[in-house]
Amino acid sequence: MEDEAEPSHPGHDGQPRVPLRAVVAIPVRNEAERIAPCLLALEAQDVAPDEAYGVVLFLNNCQDGTGAVVAALRPRLSFPLRVIERSFAGAQAGWARRAAMEAAAAWLDAEDAPDPAILTTDADSRVPPDWIARNRAALRGGADAVAGRIALDAEEAARLPDALHARGRLEGRYEALLIELAARLDPEPHDPWPCHGTASGASLAVRLGAYRRAGGMPALPVGEDRAFVAGLSAIGARLRHCPDITVITSGRLDGRAPGGAADTMRLRCAEPAAPCDPRLEALPRALVRILWRRRLRRLHARGALARTARWAPLLAIPRDEAERIAGLGEAGAVLAAIEAASPRLAPRPLTPGDLAPQIRRAAALLGLIRAAQHLGAGGWRARIAALRARGRAGPAPEAAPSVEGGGIG
Repeated sequence: MEDEAEPSHPGHDGQPRVPLRAVVAIPVRNEAERIAPCLLALEAQDVAPDEAYGVVLFLNNCQDGTGAVVAALRPRLSFPLRVIERSFAGAQAGWARRAAMEAAAAWLDAEDAPDPAILTTDADSRVPPDWIARNRAALRGGADAVAGRIALDAEEAARLPDALHARGRLEGRYEALLIELAARLDPEPHDPWPCHGTASGASLAVRLGAYRRAGGMPALPVGEDRAFVAGLSAIGARLRHCPDITVITSGRLDGRAPGGAADTMRLRCAEPAAPCDPRLEALPRALVRILWRRRLRRLHARGALARTARWAPLLAIPRDEAERIAGLGEAGAVLAAIEAASPRLAPRPLTPGDLAPQIRRAAALLGLIRAAQHLGAGGWRARIAALRARGRAGPAPEAAPSVEGGGIG
């Protein structure tokens, strides 16, 4: 079943309706307890009069009265709402999110509004009042897509085991250090520091044109959000990991999507020593990855990547495969293909017991890099010279400036 919504924003003050500029797409399955807070958070959005938005709910295989909750709440909502209900035995997370986003795209196409955008979140999440405004501002600032941070609902998080929280804090700390190291050693102009590393369907926004060029949301049972972000990178889209956008999401252990966050938390409760996310590698290996990405990005920018003898043997990539990869075009596609093809760049995730010493080493290194970048080459040399003149330093340390310089490429 699909119902029809008003084609344009009804407004709050009797002013003429304006075309939609954004549509929020939400896949929903058995969320009778959480869909009302989700929709009321969207109702509370503080947007400019010409930034009208609508919402698409894609209800798939709901059997708990979710549709009735939405129907009862609808008179309280001022934004146009479209509700699509489907029953499909093969339903899964990526299929449902793609269906919701395709419906949003079709709605925006019909509106013919300037600079349209699709946003997506989850039915068990609550967006802040400035969520749409901040995403739209980042898009106006030059991003093609925007990823927000995720935080667990405080009440639900309080019921989770202390050991899970302790592990999460360590993983979060180390991930933040690695992200800053990458942002400082291999900066991307469209995603400067401060930034983050989250790419979750709970908070994504994308220009309609970039969504189409990337082929839409992949209909994958697990990890559709990360696959979508990879698709955006492959077409050269500029993804901004916005540090000032945070969505509150469920901390439950009985999630609706197999392989999702709830399953991950439940696994870690059952197996405390389960490996960390593949992105969390030992510091030396993480640095090798960062510096190789920088070198390859620079070779690509100079049009020199086709000279595969300069890099392929060092990464143990056969020449014919390296030549194929060099012809892929966009840097994002090239880098992803190289990392997938090179045995020397294969992920080697840590275990929780490895995190504390890696955090200490990464923090120390990052302190040196921050100092070197703050002072600049001339300032660093002047400080070393002053210390040596006062007899408080030995031979000039070459490590810090050369780390900032990268050592590769």
